[in-house]
Amino acid sequence: MLLCKPTRYPVFLILLAGVLILFSPCEVTAQDPQFSQFYAAPLYLNPALAGGTGQARAGINYRNQWPAIDATFTTMSAYFDYFIEDARSGVGIILNRDVEGLAGLRSLNVGLQYSYEIEFSKNLGFRPGAQVALYNRDINFNRLTFGDQFDPQTGEIISPATAEQFRTNFSKTFVDLSLGGVLFTKSAWLGVAAFHLNQPNQSIIDENSPLPIKLSVHGGFKYYMKPGVKGSGLYAQEAERSIAPVFQYRHQGQFDQLDLGLYYTAEPLVLGLWYRGVPFKQVNGFVNNESIVLLLGFTNIGAKQALNIGYSYDFTISKLGAGSGGAHEFSLVYTWPMRDPRKPPRDKLVIPCPDF
Repeated sequence: MLLCKPTRYPVFLILLAGVLILFSPCEVTAQDPQFSQFYAAPLYLNPALAGGTGQARAGINYRNQWPAIDATFTTMSAYFDYFIEDARSGVGIILNRDVEGLAGLRSLNVGLQYSYEIEFSKNLGFRPGAQVALYNRDINFNRLTFGDQFDPQTGEIISPATAEQFRTNFSKTFVDLSLGGVLFTKSAWLGVAAFHLNQPNQSIIDENSPLPIKLSVHGGFKYYMKPGVKGSGLYAQEAERSIAPVFQYRHQGQFDQLDLGLYYTAEPLVLGLWYRGVPFKQVNGFVNNESIVLLLGFTNIGAKQALNIGYSYDFTISKLGAGSGGAHEFSLVYTWPMRDPRKPPRDKLVIPCPDF
């Protein structure tokens, strides 16, 4: 069990660290990146999840994919969301920054989100949500070398002239629109999100290259077992014991991906295991088996605040092999109330999806 008691200070550290990381000159990576801990990146997964905890929440996600090869993908994300109880509305802001491959194709975007909560009954709710985002992408061709720069005899670079024919940087800025929705009960949920609905032109070289719509369908079921106990005496609290099978399917352009997995929660420990791939579909003659993902998470849930820390590793099972270095992913999420303590809380139906 974590011994520290969370206070309100971690949120400021989370937001400050996120802003410094996202706007620092270091390089990070990915175009429409994915997170293995997709429920630890709720605003990235579905704008309908903004304000989904019924409290305030701040989080950071970091992913480094294939670190052992040159085609590294590194992604960072920071977000904040809040539930406005009187308006039954969630609001959120998310910042993402990533860089792809040798040429350093960088993408920076900031999105504003809004969701509204509808309770059909005490055990059935629905949350539609929307996002408006501003994207900026750029690339630096000076990081690349071309055929006529090499000596055909020695293979050494003899001239940087080819690269200098390009502009130092190519850049593109565009607006992006997304929608989502989540239907949920006390123990199950099903969400759908569609990103890049306006299919903005993402080309950085003055060509027409619409960004394909990305569709995400995700859901699961949480089976609650007999709770455990944490603390002692007057400070004793129930500790969650549960098993949650989950899935996420994504489709964008000609590409499909599926995550199937299971979470086991025994507070303060959370374990996860899932498979990523579409085994019944081949890509260029190869079976689409991508990785096995392992998760270790710690959660410290108090009477008002909660602090979640997660680490996951993607073990590559595709033809790329374990030599790629797999993928390392970290998450840090802090949740706390932002309401008048003199006002009694509303009996609210909360989406039961996992924290990681």
